[in-house]
Amino acid sequence: MTAPNHAGKEFDIIVYGASGFTGRLVAEYLSAQYGGDKDLKWAMAGRNADKLATVRDEIGAPASTPLVTADASDPASLDAMVKRTKVILTTVGPYQLYGNELVAACAKAGTDYVDLCGEPAWMRQVIDAHQETAKKSGARIVLSCGFDSIPFDLGVLFLQQEAKKKFGKPCTEVKGRVRKMKGTFSGGTAASLKATMAAAFKDPNVITLLKSPFALTPGFEGPRQPSGSKPQFDESVDAWVAPFVMAAINTKNVHRSNFLMGRSYGDDFLYSEMIITGSGDAGEKAAAAVAGDNSLMSDDGPKPGEGPSKEEREAGHYDVLFVGTTGDGDDLRVGVTGDKDPGYGSTSKMIAESAICLVRDRTDTQGGVWTTAPAMGAALIDRLTAHAGLTFTIE
Repeated sequence: MTAPNHAGKEFDIIVYGASGFTGRLVAEYLSAQYGGDKDLKWAMAGRNADKLATVRDEIGAPASTPLVTADASDPASLDAMVKRTKVILTTVGPYQLYGNELVAACAKAGTDYVDLCGEPAWMRQVIDAHQETAKKSGARIVLSCGFDSIPFDLGVLFLQQEAKKKFGKPCTEVKGRVRKMKGTFSGGTAASLKATMAAAFKDPNVITLLKSPFALTPGFEGPRQPSGSKPQFDESVDAWVAPFVMAAINTKNVHRSNFLMGRSYGDDFLYSEMIITGSGDAGEKAAAAVAGDNSLMSDDGPKPGEGPSKEEREAGHYDVLFVGTTGDGDDLRVGVTGDKDPGYGSTSKMIAESAICLVRDRTDTQGGVWTTAPAMGAALIDRLTAHAGLTFTIE
Protein backbone atom coordinates (compact mmCIF):
# COMPACT_ATOMS: atom_id res chain seq x y z
CA MET A 1 0.00 0.00 0.00
CA THR A 2 1.03 3.60 -0.62
CA ALA A 3 0.34 6.72 1.44
CA PRO A 4 -1.11 9.70 -0.46
CA ASN A 5 1.21 12.15 -2.18
CA HIS A 6 -0.29 15.59 -1.59
CA ALA A 7 2.84 17.60 -2.37
CA GLY A 8 2.51 20.53 -4.73
CA LYS A 9 -1.29 20.41 -5.08
CA GLU A 10 -3.02 23.72 -5.77
CA PHE A 11 -6.10 22.92 -3.65
CA ASP A 12 -6.93 20.88 -0.57
CA ILE A 13 -10.51 20.23 -1.70
CA ILE A 14 -12.47 20.68 -4.92
CA VAL A 15 -16.26 20.47 -4.48
CA TYR A 16 -17.48 18.88 -7.72
CA GLY A 17 -21.17 19.54 -8.35
CA ALA A 18 -21.09 22.82 -6.40
CA SER A 19 -23.95 24.36 -8.41
CA GLY A 20 -26.30 21.45 -7.54
CA PHE A 21 -28.51 21.45 -4.44
CA THR A 22 -26.29 19.42 -2.09
CA GLY A 23 -22.99 20.64 -3.58
CA ARG A 24 -24.10 24.19 -2.99
CA LEU A 25 -24.78 23.39 0.69
CA VAL A 26 -21.28 21.89 0.99
CA ALA A 27 -19.72 25.03 -0.54
CA GLU A 28 -21.83 27.23 1.72
CA TYR A 29 -20.68 25.24 4.78
CA LEU A 30 -17.00 25.44 3.83
CA SER A 31 -17.30 29.19 3.23
CA ALA A 32 -19.10 29.83 6.53
CA GLN A 33 -17.13 27.41 8.72
CA TYR A 34 -13.67 27.74 7.19
CA GLY A 35 -13.80 31.13 5.43
CA GLY A 36 -11.31 32.57 7.91
CA ASP A 37 -8.98 29.58 7.61
CA LYS A 38 -6.31 30.74 5.18
CA ASP A 39 -4.64 27.30 5.29
CA LEU A 40 -7.65 25.51 3.75
CA LYS A 41 -7.61 26.03 -0.01
CA TRP A 42 -10.79 24.93 -1.73
CA ALA A 43 -12.54 25.45 -5.06
CA MET A 44 -15.99 25.00 -6.59
CA ALA A 45 -16.32 22.84 -9.71
CA GLY A 46 -19.06 21.99 -12.19
CA ARG A 47 -20.04 22.04 -15.85
CA ASN A 48 -20.94 25.70 -16.13
CA ALA A 49 -18.67 28.52 -14.91
CA ASP A 50 -21.48 31.10 -14.99
CA LYS A 51 -23.70 28.94 -12.76
CA LEU A 52 -20.81 28.38 -10.38
CA ALA A 53 -20.16 32.12 -10.16
CA THR A 54 -23.86 32.77 -9.45
CA VAL A 55 -23.92 30.17 -6.66
CA ARG A 56 -20.66 31.51 -5.22
CA ASP A 57 -22.21 34.99 -4.98
CA GLU A 58 -25.55 33.73 -3.63
CA ILE A 59 -23.96 31.75 -0.78
CA GLY A 60 -21.76 34.69 0.20
CA ALA A 61 -18.45 32.97 -0.58
CA PRO A 62 -15.57 35.35 -1.36
CA ALA A 63 -15.36 36.49 -5.00
CA SER A 64 -11.83 35.08 -4.94
CA THR A 65 -13.14 31.50 -4.45
CA PRO A 66 -11.67 29.60 -7.44
CA LEU A 67 -14.01 28.05 -10.01
CA VAL A 68 -13.08 24.92 -11.97
CA THR A 69 -14.94 23.74 -15.08
CA ALA A 70 -15.27 19.96 -15.49
CA ASP A 71 -17.88 17.64 -16.97
CA ALA A 72 -18.57 13.95 -16.32
CA SER A 73 -18.91 13.43 -20.09
CA ASP A 74 -15.43 14.89 -20.75
CA PRO A 75 -12.78 12.59 -19.19
CA ALA A 76 -9.94 14.99 -20.09
CA SER A 77 -11.54 17.75 -18.00
CA LEU A 78 -11.87 15.33 -15.06
CA ASP A 79 -8.22 14.26 -15.37
CA ALA A 80 -7.12 17.90 -15.37
CA MET A 81 -9.30 18.68 -12.32
CA VAL A 82 -8.17 15.77 -10.12
CA LYS A 83 -4.49 16.57 -10.67
CA ARG A 84 -4.98 20.01 -9.08
CA THR A 85 -6.30 18.90 -5.67
CA LYS A 86 -5.65 16.64 -2.69
CA VAL A 87 -9.31 15.59 -2.40
CA ILE A 88 -12.24 15.53 -4.80
CA LEU A 89 -15.56 15.88 -2.96
CA THR A 90 -18.33 14.89 -5.36
CA THR A 91 -22.08 15.30 -4.95
CA VAL A 92 -22.78 14.44 -8.62
CA GLY A 93 -24.99 11.33 -8.56
CA PRO A 94 -26.38 8.84 -9.25
CA TYR A 95 -22.76 7.74 -9.16
CA GLN A 96 -23.40 4.68 -11.34
CA LEU A 97 -24.40 7.15 -14.09
CA TYR A 98 -21.93 10.00 -13.49
CA GLY A 99 -19.15 8.67 -11.26
CA ASN A 100 -17.21 6.06 -13.22
CA GLU A 101 -14.72 8.30 -15.02
CA LEU A 102 -14.18 10.51 -11.97
CA VAL A 103 -13.36 7.71 -9.53
CA ALA A 104 -11.09 6.11 -12.16
CA ALA A 105 -9.25 9.42 -12.64
CA CYS A 106 -8.75 9.83 -8.87
CA ALA A 107 -7.51 6.24 -8.42
CA LYS A 108 -5.03 6.66 -11.26
CA ALA A 109 -3.76 10.09 -10.18
CA GLY A 110 -3.44 9.29 -6.46
CA THR A 111 -6.09 11.89 -5.58
CA ASP A 112 -8.34 11.27 -2.57
CA TYR A 113 -12.08 11.00 -3.22
CA VAL A 114 -15.22 11.28 -1.04
CA ASP A 115 -18.83 10.87 -2.15
CA LEU A 116 -22.39 10.36 -0.90
CA CYS A 117 -22.91 7.02 -2.58
CA GLY A 118 -25.69 4.67 -1.47
CA GLU A 119 -25.49 2.41 -4.53
CA PRO A 120 -24.04 -0.94 -3.38
CA ALA A 121 -23.83 -2.66 -6.76
CA TRP A 122 -21.82 0.25 -8.19
CA MET A 123 -19.68 0.37 -5.05
CA ARG A 124 -18.73 -3.28 -5.57
CA GLN A 125 -17.74 -2.41 -9.15
CA VAL A 126 -15.51 0.37 -7.77
CA ILE A 127 -13.88 -2.04 -5.30
CA ASP A 128 -13.24 -4.65 -8.00
CA ALA A 129 -12.02 -2.15 -10.60
CA HIS A 130 -9.97 0.31 -8.54
CA GLN A 131 -8.77 -1.24 -5.25
CA GLU A 132 -5.38 -2.29 -6.60
CA THR A 133 -4.84 0.92 -8.60
CA ALA A 134 -5.69 3.08 -5.56
CA LYS A 135 -3.39 1.01 -3.32
CA LYS A 136 -0.50 1.65 -5.69
CA SER A 137 -1.21 5.35 -6.32
CA GLY A 138 -2.07 6.21 -2.69
CA ALA A 139 -5.59 7.45 -3.54
CA ARG A 140 -8.00 7.02 -0.63
CA ILE A 141 -11.40 6.39 -2.24
CA VAL A 142 -13.90 6.80 0.61
CA LEU A 143 -17.51 5.98 -0.29
CA SER A 144 -20.76 6.85 1.55
CA CYS A 145 -19.69 9.97 3.49
CA GLY A 146 -23.20 11.29 4.21
CA PHE A 147 -26.23 10.12 6.20
CA ASP A 148 -25.58 6.86 4.43
CA SER A 149 -23.54 5.69 6.13
CA ILE A 150 -21.55 7.84 8.59
CA PRO A 151 -23.86 7.88 11.67
CA PHE A 152 -24.28 4.10 11.39
CA ASP A 153 -20.74 3.08 10.40
CA LEU A 154 -19.16 5.32 13.05
CA GLY A 155 -21.91 4.55 15.57
CA VAL A 156 -21.02 0.84 15.44
CA LEU A 157 -17.29 1.66 15.60
CA PHE A 158 -17.84 3.89 18.66
CA LEU A 159 -19.88 1.17 20.39
CA GLN A 160 -17.29 -1.53 19.64
CA GLN A 161 -14.42 0.62 20.90
CA GLU A 162 -16.32 1.20 24.15
CA ALA A 163 -17.20 -2.52 24.41
CA LYS A 164 -13.52 -3.45 24.14
CA LYS A 165 -12.68 -0.96 26.91
CA LYS A 166 -15.52 -2.14 29.15
CA PHE A 167 -15.68 -5.88 28.47
CA GLY A 168 -12.30 -6.59 26.85
CA LYS A 169 -14.03 -7.82 23.71
CA PRO A 170 -16.36 -6.55 20.95
CA CYS A 171 -20.11 -7.11 20.84
CA THR A 172 -21.06 -10.10 18.70
CA GLU A 173 -24.39 -8.48 17.77
CA VAL A 174 -25.31 -4.82 17.29
CA LYS A 175 -28.79 -3.50 16.54
CA GLY A 176 -29.12 -0.03 15.00
CA ARG A 177 -32.53 1.43 15.93
CA VAL A 178 -33.64 4.82 14.60
CA ARG A 179 -35.48 6.53 17.45
CA LYS A 180 -36.26 9.86 15.81
CA MET A 181 -35.81 11.31 12.37
CA LYS A 182 -37.20 14.54 10.96
CA GLY A 183 -36.36 15.57 7.42
CA THR A 184 -36.68 14.40 3.84
CA PHE A 185 -34.41 12.09 1.91
CA SER A 186 -32.54 13.78 -0.88
CA GLY A 187 -33.62 13.75 -4.51
CA GLY A 188 -30.23 12.17 -5.17
CA THR A 189 -31.11 9.24 -2.88
CA ALA A 190 -34.36 8.70 -4.76
CA ALA A 191 -32.59 8.94 -8.13
CA SER A 192 -29.91 6.50 -6.97
CA LEU A 193 -32.56 4.01 -5.85
CA LYS A 194 -34.32 4.24 -9.21
CA ALA A 195 -31.05 3.86 -11.13
CA THR A 196 -30.15 0.82 -9.01
CA MET A 197 -33.54 -0.77 -9.67
CA ALA A 198 -33.13 -0.12 -13.41
CA ALA A 199 -29.67 -1.75 -13.30
CA ALA A 200 -31.09 -4.75 -11.40
CA PHE A 201 -33.78 -5.16 -14.04
CA LYS A 202 -31.07 -5.50 -16.71
CA ASP A 203 -28.55 -7.58 -14.74
CA PRO A 204 -29.50 -10.40 -12.31
CA ASN A 205 -26.04 -10.14 -10.68
CA VAL A 206 -27.07 -6.72 -9.32
CA ILE A 207 -30.02 -8.35 -7.52
CA THR A 208 -27.65 -10.88 -5.91
CA LEU A 209 -25.43 -8.06 -4.64
CA LEU A 210 -28.39 -6.06 -3.33
CA LYS A 211 -29.62 -9.06 -1.35
CA SER A 212 -26.27 -9.95 0.22
CA PRO A 213 -25.15 -8.22 3.45
CA PHE A 214 -21.59 -9.16 2.36
CA ALA A 215 -21.75 -7.64 -1.14
CA LEU A 216 -18.83 -5.33 -0.28
CA THR A 217 -16.55 -7.93 1.38
CA PRO A 218 -15.07 -9.85 -1.58
CA GLY A 219 -13.82 -13.25 -0.44
CA PHE A 220 -15.55 -13.13 2.97
CA GLU A 221 -19.05 -14.38 3.77
CA GLY A 222 -20.17 -14.05 7.39
CA PRO A 223 -23.09 -15.73 9.15
CA ARG A 224 -26.75 -15.39 8.22
CA GLN A 225 -27.86 -11.94 9.36
CA PRO A 226 -31.02 -10.94 11.28
CA SER A 227 -33.88 -9.97 9.00
CA GLY A 228 -35.08 -6.37 9.12
CA SER A 229 -37.53 -6.69 6.24
CA LYS A 230 -40.76 -7.10 8.25
CA PRO A 231 -42.36 -5.31 11.22
CA GLN A 232 -41.59 -7.02 14.53
CA PHE A 233 -41.68 -6.45 18.27
CA ASP A 234 -38.15 -5.85 19.55
CA GLU A 235 -37.73 -6.69 23.22
CA SER A 236 -34.36 -4.93 23.41
CA VAL A 237 -36.12 -1.57 22.93
CA ASP A 238 -39.57 -2.68 24.20
CA ALA A 239 -41.24 -1.37 21.06
CA TRP A 240 -42.35 -2.21 17.54
CA VAL A 241 -39.79 -1.74 14.80
CA ALA A 242 -40.17 -1.47 11.03
CA PRO A 243 -37.85 -1.77 8.01
CA PHE A 244 -35.49 1.21 7.65
CA VAL A 245 -34.99 2.38 4.08
CA MET A 246 -31.25 3.02 4.45
CA ALA A 247 -30.51 -0.40 6.00
CA ALA A 248 -29.75 -1.99 2.63
CA ILE A 249 -26.68 0.22 2.16
CA ASN A 250 -25.69 0.86 5.79
CA THR A 251 -25.50 -2.82 6.76
CA LYS A 252 -23.20 -3.53 3.80
CA ASN A 253 -20.91 -0.65 4.74
CA VAL A 254 -20.74 -1.77 8.40
CA HIS A 255 -19.74 -5.29 7.29
CA ARG A 256 -17.14 -3.82 4.90
CA SER A 257 -15.68 -1.79 7.77
CA ASN A 258 -15.39 -4.96 9.88
CA PHE A 259 -13.76 -6.70 6.90
CA LEU A 260 -11.24 -3.88 6.29
CA MET A 261 -10.32 -3.73 10.00
CA GLY A 262 -9.28 -7.39 10.01
CA ARG A 263 -12.72 -8.49 11.23
CA SER A 264 -12.17 -6.73 14.56
CA TYR A 265 -15.90 -7.07 15.36
CA GLY A 266 -15.54 -10.85 14.91
CA ASP A 267 -16.03 -13.38 12.12
CA ASP A 268 -19.55 -14.11 13.40
CA PHE A 269 -20.66 -10.46 13.79
CA LEU A 270 -24.41 -9.78 13.42
CA TYR A 271 -25.84 -6.37 12.51
CA SER A 272 -29.34 -5.10 11.72
CA GLU A 273 -31.07 -1.75 11.32
CA MET A 274 -34.71 -0.83 11.86
CA ILE A 275 -36.81 2.19 12.82
CA ILE A 276 -38.73 2.32 16.12
CA THR A 277 -42.45 3.03 15.64
CA GLY A 278 -43.73 2.82 19.23
CA SER A 279 -45.42 0.42 21.61
CA GLY A 280 -48.82 -1.29 21.72
CA ASP A 281 -51.38 -1.40 18.93
CA ALA A 282 -50.44 2.07 17.70
CA GLY A 283 -46.79 1.04 17.35
CA GLU A 284 -47.77 -2.13 15.49
CA LYS A 285 -49.99 -0.17 13.07
CA ALA A 286 -47.28 2.42 12.49
CA ALA A 287 -44.75 -0.34 11.77
CA ALA A 288 -47.09 -1.83 9.16
CA ALA A 289 -47.56 1.61 7.56
CA VAL A 290 -43.78 2.20 7.38
CA ALA A 291 -43.24 -1.25 5.87
CA GLY A 292 -45.76 -0.47 3.12
CA ASP A 293 -44.38 2.97 2.25
CA ASN A 294 -42.83 3.17 -1.24
CA SER A 295 -42.90 6.97 -1.57
CA LEU A 296 -39.15 7.19 -2.24
CA MET A 297 -39.71 5.31 -5.49
CA SER A 298 -42.74 7.34 -6.57
CA ASP A 299 -42.65 10.06 -9.22
CA ASP A 300 -43.87 12.54 -6.59
CA GLY A 301 -40.69 12.20 -4.51
CA PRO A 302 -37.87 14.75 -4.48
CA LYS A 303 -35.94 15.20 -7.73
CA PRO A 304 -32.15 15.66 -7.98
CA GLY A 305 -31.43 19.35 -7.46
CA GLU A 306 -34.52 19.82 -5.30
CA GLY A 307 -34.65 19.85 -1.55
CA PRO A 308 -36.10 21.35 1.62
CA SER A 309 -35.94 25.04 2.53
CA LYS A 310 -33.34 26.35 4.96
CA GLU A 311 -36.01 26.46 7.69
CA GLU A 312 -36.91 22.81 7.07
CA ARG A 313 -33.24 21.79 7.11
CA GLU A 314 -32.64 23.65 10.37
CA ALA A 315 -35.70 22.03 11.99
CA GLY A 316 -34.59 18.53 11.02
CA HIS A 317 -32.69 16.08 13.26
CA TYR A 318 -32.08 12.40 13.90
CA ASP A 319 -31.35 10.10 16.83
CA VAL A 320 -30.11 6.53 16.45
CA LEU A 321 -29.70 4.00 19.27
CA PHE A 322 -27.16 1.18 18.99
CA VAL A 323 -27.71 -1.84 21.23
CA GLY A 324 -24.68 -4.14 21.50
CA THR A 325 -24.51 -7.57 23.12
CA THR A 326 -21.40 -9.70 23.75
CA GLY A 327 -21.27 -13.48 23.51
CA ASP A 328 -21.46 -13.54 27.34
CA GLY A 329 -24.67 -11.50 27.33
CA ASP A 330 -23.14 -8.18 28.42
CA ASP A 331 -25.11 -5.21 27.11
CA LEU A 332 -23.95 -1.76 25.90
CA ARG A 333 -25.95 1.11 24.41
CA VAL A 334 -24.78 4.22 22.61
CA GLY A 335 -26.66 7.05 20.93
CA VAL A 336 -25.76 9.05 17.83
CA THR A 337 -27.59 12.28 17.03
CA GLY A 338 -27.44 14.92 14.30
CA ASP A 339 -28.70 18.49 14.54
CA LYS A 340 -30.02 19.06 11.00
CA ASP A 341 -32.19 17.14 8.55
CA PRO A 342 -30.36 13.96 7.57
CA GLY A 343 -30.46 14.13 3.77
CA TYR A 344 -29.14 17.65 3.26
CA GLY A 345 -28.24 19.77 6.30
CA SER A 346 -26.31 17.08 8.17
CA THR A 347 -25.06 15.25 5.08
CA SER A 348 -23.43 18.38 3.61
CA LYS A 349 -21.53 18.96 6.86
CA MET A 350 -20.47 15.32 7.19
CA ILE A 351 -18.97 15.03 3.70
CA ALA A 352 -17.16 18.37 4.07
CA GLU A 353 -15.59 17.29 7.37
CA SER A 354 -14.69 13.88 5.86
CA ALA A 355 -12.68 15.62 3.14
CA ILE A 356 -10.93 17.85 5.69
CA CYS A 357 -10.23 14.83 7.92
CA LEU A 358 -8.36 13.10 5.07
CA VAL A 359 -6.29 16.22 4.39
CA ARG A 360 -5.51 17.20 7.98
CA ASP A 361 -6.02 14.32 10.40
CA ARG A 362 -5.52 11.01 8.60
CA THR A 363 -2.68 11.47 6.15
CA ASP A 364 -1.45 8.07 7.41
CA THR A 365 -4.35 6.10 5.87
CA GLN A 366 -3.02 4.17 2.88
CA GLY A 367 -4.46 4.05 -0.64
CA GLY A 368 -7.48 1.86 -1.40
CA VAL A 369 -11.28 1.81 -1.52
CA TRP A 370 -12.52 2.53 2.00
CA THR A 371 -15.50 3.06 4.25
CA THR A 372 -15.35 5.87 6.83
CA ALA A 373 -14.70 3.81 10.01
CA PRO A 374 -11.38 2.20 8.95
CA ALA A 375 -10.26 5.20 6.84
CA MET A 376 -10.84 7.92 9.45
CA GLY A 377 -12.31 6.36 12.61
CA ALA A 378 -12.00 8.26 15.88
CA ALA A 379 -10.46 11.30 14.11
CA LEU A 380 -13.67 11.76 12.12
CA ILE A 381 -15.87 11.19 15.20
CA ASP A 382 -13.93 13.98 16.97
CA ARG A 383 -14.22 16.28 13.95
CA LEU A 384 -17.97 15.68 13.49
CA THR A 385 -18.56 16.27 17.21
CA ALA A 386 -16.51 19.48 17.21
CA HIS A 387 -17.83 21.01 13.98
CA ALA A 388 -20.79 19.22 12.39
CA GLY A 389 -23.43 18.96 15.12
CA LEU A 390 -23.19 15.20 15.76
CA THR A 391 -23.00 13.57 19.19
CA PHE A 392 -21.74 10.10 20.14
CA THR A 393 -22.68 9.15 23.72
CA ILE A 394 -22.71 6.08 25.96
CA GLU A 395 -26.18 5.61 27.45
